[in-house]
Amino acid sequence: MKSKFLKAAFAVVSACTLMACTPEKESNAAQGPSASSGTLQTQQTAPATESAQPEKDMNKLTLTAEWDKVFPKSDKVEHSKVTFKNHFGIELAADMFVPKDTSLKVNGKFPAIAVSGPFGAVKEQSSGLYAQQMAERGFLTIAFDPSFTGESGGEPRYMNSPDINTEDFMASVDFLSTRDNVDPERIGIIGICGWGGMAINAAGIDTRVKATVASTMYDMSRVSANGYFDSANNADARNEARKALMAQRTKDFKNGTYDLAGGVIDPLPDDAPYFVKDYYAYYKTPRGYHKRSLNSNKGWAASAGTSLMNTKLLAYADEIRNPVLIIHGEKAHSRYFGEGAFEKMTGKKANVPAKLDATKNWSKTVGNKELLVIPGASHVDLYDNLEKIPFEKLNEFFKTNLK
Repeated sequence: MKSKFLKAAFAVVSACTLMACTPEKESNAAQGPSASSGTLQTQQTAPATESAQPEKDMNKLTLTAEWDKVFPKSDKVEHSKVTFKNHFGIELAADMFVPKDTSLKVNGKFPAIAVSGPFGAVKEQSSGLYAQQMAERGFLTIAFDPSFTGESGGEPRYMNSPDINTEDFMASVDFLSTRDNVDPERIGIIGICGWGGMAINAAGIDTRVKATVASTMYDMSRVSANGYFDSANNADARNEARKALMAQRTKDFKNGTYDLAGGVIDPLPDDAPYFVKDYYAYYKTPRGYHKRSLNSNKGWAASAGTSLMNTKLLAYADEIRNPVLIIHGEKAHSRYFGEGAFEKMTGKKANVPAKLDATKNWSKTVGNKELLVIPGASHVDLYDNLEKIPFEKLNEFFKTNLK
């Protein structure tokens, strides 16, 4: 499988495109790398005309009034758009979902959950689905676009930062904790894909977060610095990646614009590996395509991976005292990130069996940290597959820990 797909994998964080390719894997459980957000492309950067510069003043947000999600609207919740600023002064846009059943309140207030991800997606996709589903179960929820993406503010566009994006989660807690209909002592967060790592990072600093879920998570700093499956975890590979990033920065500065790395490969070649087909089926078809999604369109800025490569997420994950639930699919190529995070938090090996019982989920709990593996599920299944995403487990987890 050492092909154009592997060589192109993860141009979403452009440093990784130049790292060593991951060795071919035999099983679908770990069949090689894919972009953390479903971003596989055939070129390092888009032409300079495909720019990350905004077409409008992002200091004045324009929020879409109509329902433009990739999932149907629920009649069990009230939906509205909200905005709030993070500590960097960037205004974030979010969809808020409030249960219509007010009997679900306790002492006149709801427990609340903030959701974001996948990496390179928008709130109209997976995070909004998670937020709406949890609102149906009695939580006031928001799904927000991270800084520099979607309807949220921040310039230049299509950049990412482990610091700013962790702060985005903290700003969502700021917003929720000051609402009259939210109990500030009962707030949790959900991070999907690359925002799973950001959510755990936020839980490591924000003690107001009483419970955290990381679903189909990536540790974006690990993959940026080490390559997939840590296959480029050496100083020489990182130095070559740094050179490429710095060359891109010089080019961008000269051009006065930011080259884009490209979204999911389109058209899809016949010989594409299964994980590329999975991403295509979500981001490039009516199932998950959205006009504001980076993965559905031109992707991240090509130089966006600088901070991720130079900053380690999860540094203090072992000091998180509140409960954390990590959810992965058995066949997810990304599962090792979740296992690594679980091992970091608990000091215990995950030891997931090579073959799971297809009739029930597998889990391991150490203290108040749990790793849950869904038999037969892939990485992308946990974006929107209602038969695979264990929403009743999430409901139980949050109701137990947000009380």
